[in-house]
Amino acid sequence: MWPRRICVVGGGTAGWLAAMMLGDSARRGGHPCEVTVIESSKIGTIGVGEGTTAVFRQMLQHFGLDEAEFLAATGATIKFGIRHRDWRRKGHSYDGPIDDPHRVAGFDVNALDVYQVSQGESVGETHLFQHLLNSNRSPFAMVNGRRVAVGPYHHAFHFDQALAGKWLRSKAKAIATIDDQVQTIERHPETGNITALVLEGGARVEADLYVDCTGFRRALIGPMGGQWVSYRGTLPVNRAIPFWLDIPEGQEIEPCTLAWAQGAGWMWKIPTQGRYGCGYVFSDAHVTPDQAKAEIEGVLGHPIEVRNDIRIDAGRLEKQWIGNCVALGLSSSFLEPLEATSIHGTVVQLMLLASVLPNPDERARLAFNGAAARQVDDFRDFIRLHYVSERRDTPFWQDVAGSLPDRLAEKLALWQAKVPGPEDFQPFPMGLPHTDHHLHVPVLDGLGLLNPQAAKDWLAERPKLRANARRSARSLATEYRLAARQAIPHRAFLQGLHEPA
Repeated sequence: MWPRRICVVGGGTAGWLAAMMLGDSARRGGHPCEVTVIESSKIGTIGVGEGTTAVFRQMLQHFGLDEAEFLAATGATIKFGIRHRDWRRKGHSYDGPIDDPHRVAGFDVNALDVYQVSQGESVGETHLFQHLLNSNRSPFAMVNGRRVAVGPYHHAFHFDQALAGKWLRSKAKAIATIDDQVQTIERHPETGNITALVLEGGARVEADLYVDCTGFRRALIGPMGGQWVSYRGTLPVNRAIPFWLDIPEGQEIEPCTLAWAQGAGWMWKIPTQGRYGCGYVFSDAHVTPDQAKAEIEGVLGHPIEVRNDIRIDAGRLEKQWIGNCVALGLSSSFLEPLEATSIHGTVVQLMLLASVLPNPDERARLAFNGAAARQVDDFRDFIRLHYVSERRDTPFWQDVAGSLPDRLAEKLALWQAKVPGPEDFQPFPMGLPHTDHHLHVPVLDGLGLLNPQAAKDWLAERPKLRANARRSARSLATEYRLAARQAIPHRAFLQGLHEPA
């Protein structure tokens, strides 16, 4: 039976997404359910910038929330993908646009990607988002005084996660809130389940299901026996120094995340409307925090003010759901922010959780834990792929080159003989979005890890498909260049959101 009382501990983006999505699922399913969020106004956050995937926009639409209001209220910006600078080699850049042109071109295989690779051309040429990104445009044009989408694809966002969490809270319906912190946890002596939370203010909160969104503190799942599975042997960075950069007045705002490879890791640069949230993610086995700061200052040409020193123990919980407690967000896993996996993973896991909550038995917990573990493990391997580089210019890049995981090495060998397709990836439960070939191909292409001759050979065996792919590729590239010219510049679009209608 669906839990009648759900208590979410910890606000922010993950906490409010959990409260809203679980409460909504309960109402839609006809399950009486009270949802309470416990969050403390004493616990601050540092807005270093957060990127989403397109699933966040789909979530806004599901709840009937106004995208323009969200952008204006949170100072968010549009994200079409990730620009990878200096990863393959110094001076080389490639982009990872997040739209999928195969959906509109009518192909049930990745023929456009294969054709582009066979011609030695970037796979991004057939992506609308690539052309919008190239020209720093928004996804909208003005037609008869109205904003009209220039394409059928869902874009993503950049935002300050504290502001996004606050806005989501303002839109939440029928959710009780308590401004306090958990002091102690009461547990059943036989089952080990949580029976109540005792708060610092003295209140006692009882629920049937507890959701831990307390971040690195893991205030609930830790005492429940949550065990950490570390990825330190796979992922090469373990520390981050976040900082902010001003956006010069009048400068265009790029609608992408910048991931800029450095001597001992990489730097992120995420635009909001007011500033760039930045940080250097590095290996402290190769440089100290002071050396990392000096390196970034040398690259940028000016001093930075480091706002924190974050130690990264990349990994996940062995089990996210133990007894009557589920961990989500940073409470459940932590990866370097290279592919915007955090919020995406939370939204997808909430969809999975809602699907099994009508019967939250041991079988449901096993299914959820297995899917969640696979999701994060796949994220790990996808992130590690980015480090398969030609660079050998520093000890960090030399060490990274000599430590390729077996599973990834096997996949790379396979993809030398073929361009990745849907058959190379196991479908995710419920058909939910995951790290499939659409995400892998731009990265592999950008790193020079695909074989044009193999793509030519595959198409040569399918002449009709090759001809259709050629026509579609040329047609889409022409159409999307025109659409990008018609689209509103990104900064002008964002400024227009704050002007009276």
